[in-house]
Amino acid sequence: MAKRIDYIIEDIKEQYLESDNNIPWIIGFSGGKDSTVVLTLVWKALLQIKEEKGKDYMQRSVYVVNNDTLVENPIISDYVIEVLEIIKRAAIQQDLPLKVQVTFPKLEDSFWISFLGKGYPVPNNTFRWCTERLKIKPTTQFILDKIDQMGEAIVIIGTRKSESATRAKTISKHEIKGKRLSKHPLNPNAYTYAPIKELYLEEVWYILRNEESPWGYDNSKLFQIYSDASADDYECPTVITDKTQPSCGQSRFGCWVCTVVKEDKSMTALVKRGNEWMKPLLDYRDEMVEGRNISENRSATRRNGQQAVDSDGHNLGNYTFEYRVKMLAKLLNVQKQIQETHPHMELISNQELVAIQINWYRDGYFHPKVTDIFNEVYNRKMPFENMQYQERLLLEKICKDYPDDYHLINDLVSLHKNKTILMNNNGLQGDIEKRLDNYIKEKQCL
Repeated sequence: MAKRIDYIIEDIKEQYLESDNNIPWIIGFSGGKDSTVVLTLVWKALLQIKEEKGKDYMQRSVYVVNNDTLVENPIISDYVIEVLEIIKRAAIQQDLPLKVQVTFPKLEDSFWISFLGKGYPVPNNTFRWCTERLKIKPTTQFILDKIDQMGEAIVIIGTRKSESATRAKTISKHEIKGKRLSKHPLNPNAYTYAPIKELYLEEVWYILRNEESPWGYDNSKLFQIYSDASADDYECPTVITDKTQPSCGQSRFGCWVCTVVKEDKSMTALVKRGNEWMKPLLDYRDEMVEGRNISENRSATRRNGQQAVDSDGHNLGNYTFEYRVKMLAKLLNVQKQIQETHPHMELISNQELVAIQINWYRDGYFHPKVTDIFNEVYNRKMPFENMQYQERLLLEKICKDYPDDYHLINDLVSLHKNKTILMNNNGLQGDIEKRLDNYIKEKQCL
């Protein structure tokens, strides 16, 4: 095994020292076992180059890129935040050309804006909108930015042929015979390099258990996370001696809100193994799955106005406003409950709450407001008003005999200012006209 590790490190060194040393390397680092092994071997290769050839040969920048979907499994998220901070410090101390970068989805693409703001049905195998919005787009943008600067980029990936027949086929499809680099499937100016593609699962765990982390972290923490998240009843062995022994490597981590799988086995296992505080997350996730295809939760039209009713009269459109309100309230209650034991835990940001309100305005829904729901759950007064305090006092005074007019003007100002937050004024006139129409209809009903 030691020879196998040395061979991979030598391969990485040769590729790093290629004449294209102005082309940056981008390592996709999730914090999982495979990406940790890739970074470990790349790091060791860089240390050897520095020792053998000197600092002048380390001209190529290496970016360690972690994509935060904002709905990661919280145990993994906390672990990754800790590890990335240690990696940053160690790279500086060891004088290596390594830089850490975290990417995020755009605000309008976040899970909560799509689900609670726009009413997208939660993802399943036939409507898997989350992967593109939360994972692919943020990292792709980072790669494109580097290509704009340098002309090309090389993405270092931790994929392995032994993961599955499908993965082996995908790797082989993009391979260039006789070359280490493969064509990037999405960008013609980018290449991929998979230094551990021939490793087996047991070998990955061997490296993590026996090779000291070059950035000074204790890999046993990662081993324990996989062990706790294992859906089976066995315990992870400390030493893998042959392929008949089970390992921890079959655990799958992802977003805690993932509804593509019928059951989140890793989160269920984590709850059973002492992380009871995560149970409300699991229950909320299960409720999203159960409520997905209930006709009463869905509209008869899609967001573009297209009819979405099947032959049995079942609604297939986006979620109704009432369902979105209910699920936002439940999410905030889950957040409040978890914060009793984990005060730092934030399931949904204030930015996202504001953006949800924007989308509700756009859909013509003005009551209840996100503010009302938040204040009711947290039993506090935290207005997300769009007008300044003095402006509101003046308007209230002028409209004291006409409270409906006050709310109308406030809503119209909200529409305009919230558009500014998203830096997109498209559709503003239509949104204002929709609000005025609602106001007229309300007056006619009195």
